Amino acid sequence: MLDPMLTEIITQFFSAEDLQPRRIFHGRGQLFPGLAHICIDWFEPIVLITAYSEIEEPEDLLNAILNADQYKKIESVVLQKRYEKGAPVELLKGDSLLETVVNENGLLFEVHPGAQQNAGLFLDMWPLREWLQANCEGKNVLNLFAYTCSLSVAAMAGGASGITNVDMSKPSIKWGEKNHQLNSQNLREVRSIPHNLFKSWGRIKQSGRYNLVIIDPPTRQRGSFDVAVNYPAVLKKLRSLCAPDADIIATINSPFLDIDFLPEKFERHVPNGSYLGQIDAAPEFADKFPERGLKIYHFKMPPAESEDS
Repeated sequence: MLDPMLTEIITQFFSAEDLQPRRIFHGRGQLFPGLAHICIDWFEPIVLITAYSEIEEPEDLLNAILNADQYKKIESVVLQKRYEKGAPVELLKGDSLLETVVNENGLLFEVHPGAQQNAGLFLDMWPLREWLQANCEGKNVLNLFAYTCSLSVAAMAGGASGITNVDMSKPSIKWGEKNHQLNSQNLREVRSIPHNLFKSWGRIKQSGRYNLVIIDPPTRQRGSFDVAVNYPAVLKKLRSLCAPDADIIATINSPFLDIDFLPEKFERHVPNGSYLGQIDAAPEFADKFPERGLKIYHFKMPPAESEDS
């Protein structure tokens, strides 16, 4: 029998007629005993269930989802089995719909739920996308580890004067360019660098100085980036890349680094810079141990007089 609390959460989510792309249920946060192996996401019209160990009665979970769908928005329900090699996908309902375009706060993003381990839009970052829409007017923006460029799409929607996206994955950058086009954003104002960050500083500087830098790395990218080891090397480059008073948005999503890791590194490598605090991650990703979850930091580069001193 399905946990009544899970049924209630699913029912409450689908009680709204206007649904944003969101995490419906975050078992990985360990706030729901016995359900830590289940996460459920909504990418209209697809429900993506991610299982980290076997779900005993998937039919009960499917029925709870379908029964909650009072506005008949669901076309497909997909189960991704992360506990099996290759993270295979089982279609529980509907056609094999593994690609769709979702609307988040007026922005359009192509997503592939279940087609690979990441759908192409990180749902825990939607508050940062909102922040960027509200804080990028006239700014020259550098987006490091751009992935599918959802953050630069938000920055451009917020009035950014130019964007430079850097990611070593050419398919991700191409996907990101498509996201910019979906939002009728001029690609002439978007520069793409699909190369290893540490081999691209010269090209990156060509479009500087930047008024806002986004640093959103994977915890570990084999052969190219390790948060604990390589973050300081990125911070050291900021003085040569940024305009005075530039905003720096930097993230860490590692359970192994404490909350002070990045502020301490910033203070060491960016003298006279300032730490303004954190931008909250999505509340749907509440965690029993919040210090282990996504952390979004807001820093400020020194003013002009400090840079010259």
